[in-house]
Amino acid sequence: QVQLVESGGGLVQAGGSLSLTCVASRRIFSTYAMGWFRQAPGKEREFVAAITMSGGVTTYTDSLKGRFTVSRDNAKNTVYLQMNSLKPEDTAVYYCAAGRFLVRTSTYDYWGQGTQVTVSP
Repeated sequence: QVQLVESGGGLVQAGGSLSLTCVASRRIFSTYAMGWFRQAPGKEREFVAAITMSGGVTTYTDSLKGRFTVSRDNAKNTVYLQMNSLKPEDTAVYYCAAGRFLVRTSTYDYWGQGTQVTVSP
C-alpha cells in the first residue's frame, strides 16, 4: 500500500504560480510512475502530467505544456507540480497518483486525497 499526501494548493490570482507537492509513504516510491490529475466542479477528472520512475521522461496534456512542470525527488519520496501563468480555468482539485506505468489515463494504483487550487480572475 502506498499513501500519497498532496499539499500546496490554495487561492492565487490569475497569472500567479503555485507549486504542488505529493509525498509518498513508502521508500519504493522510486519504482512507481507518478501522475497528476485534476477535477473541476461538474467535470470529469482529467490528466495533467506524469513522470517516469527515474524522472527521465515526462508527459503533459497538450493544453498545459509550457505552463506546468512535473518533477520528482526519489530521495524524498516526493513529486512536484510547478504551475505558472495560472488561469481561472485551472481551478480544480488536483490529485497525484502512483502506478507501475507511465500512462495518461486514470488507471493508476494509488491516489492522494487531492488539494484544491483556486485561481481568481
